[in-house]
Amino acid sequence: MRQLLLPLQRWSPFGAAPASTNLVSRSKMMDYDQPLVWVTIILMLFGMVMVYSASISLPDSPKYANYKNSHFLVRQAIFVVVALIAGALVFRVPIVVWQKYAPYLFVATLVLLVAVLIPGLGKGVNGAKRWLSFKVLNLQPSELMKLFMVLYAADYTVRKQEYMHKLTKGFVPMLAAVGIVGLLLLLEPDLGAFGVIVCIAMGILFLGGINGVWFGGIAATLIGIFTSVILLSPWRRERIFAYLSPFDEDHALGKAYQLTHSLIAFGRGELFGVGLGASVQKLHYLPEAHTDFLLAVIGEELGFVGVMAVVLLFYWLLKRAFEIGRQAIALDQTFAGLLAKGIGIWIGVQAFINMGVNLGLLPTKGLTLPLMSYGGSGVMINCVGLAILLRVDYENRVLMRGGRA
Repeated sequence: MRQLLLPLQRWSPFGAAPASTNLVSRSKMMDYDQPLVWVTIILMLFGMVMVYSASISLPDSPKYANYKNSHFLVRQAIFVVVALIAGALVFRVPIVVWQKYAPYLFVATLVLLVAVLIPGLGKGVNGAKRWLSFKVLNLQPSELMKLFMVLYAADYTVRKQEYMHKLTKGFVPMLAAVGIVGLLLLLEPDLGAFGVIVCIAMGILFLGGINGVWFGGIAATLIGIFTSVILLSPWRRERIFAYLSPFDEDHALGKAYQLTHSLIAFGRGELFGVGLGASVQKLHYLPEAHTDFLLAVIGEELGFVGVMAVVLLFYWLLKRAFEIGRQAIALDQTFAGLLAKGIGIWIGVQAFINMGVNLGLLPTKGLTLPLMSYGGSGVMINCVGLAILLRVDYENRVLMRGGRA
């Protein structure tokens, strides 16, 4: 066998390196999921282009009068670069390390959620206190909690596997943890983030084998809680009524203002859009066009084709996350498998809610489009989450080749 390999070691088609080196290089290139990397980068770069298009006219308004036209583009570019660097560093961390520190990261993020509510520490924007200011970056702890809830729920499910069919030992502790997070988020308030976190926790518990009867009962209870929160809050209740009839004269200039202009944007875009940069709704008609309603600008400028391209990219990410998770579980890496599927649930649910809000399928809620909307915390944490997913896939490939992760 060694004699057969010697000619390969001496010959190289490029004359610069032995063919054995090229074989090793090609092997290393297959150690990670290249399509996953490229889809992530495409979404972030496409998002950066659309953030620039959606925000270029903002300096014309008094609120952003001191900003340059490229202000949000430059900052988003910095966020993307930092996110990619953070992702590259996180990729090098073994999954076993994440499992070991998952409870501690969860508790640390709870502390940050409390810090947001302390006067002088938390930063408020548009009536909501959701950020901690570090001058160069505003950290949003709720974004961190989405990632660390995935880690904590996956670790909890593995540790409590033998109790997953019992209510008191299997579900109540997780319910208490989610309840504490929910209370802190509702005090900010951030009902949208709470909804995503509940979906993450419930999804991972369901995949981990929780008793179906208990799962159905708890799901019904959570729906009742969310309904009560909405009904007991006058401004949330008004938002629901506005969502049901956005073009009513009492709603169009009030609670449904964003929704009506978002729907107008999609209507103007039709099949192929009005052209990149040619949106009218971003000209101070559609508030938060570069954050929560970025998809509406995509719909107006690039039409149905542009929106479907974004939808398909996110669908591919969700499908790939579940494939990686299923492969990890088949290799007896239960934590890694639940972690991968949890990341898919997180990205998928948040993208679905954002798209649903933009399209008028769901009530208006302040959730950004993952990887694409303007914002440092969101882009960075999304990228870190996908880097962990990439690490799960990498360790799967190592194990399938007979190696050790």
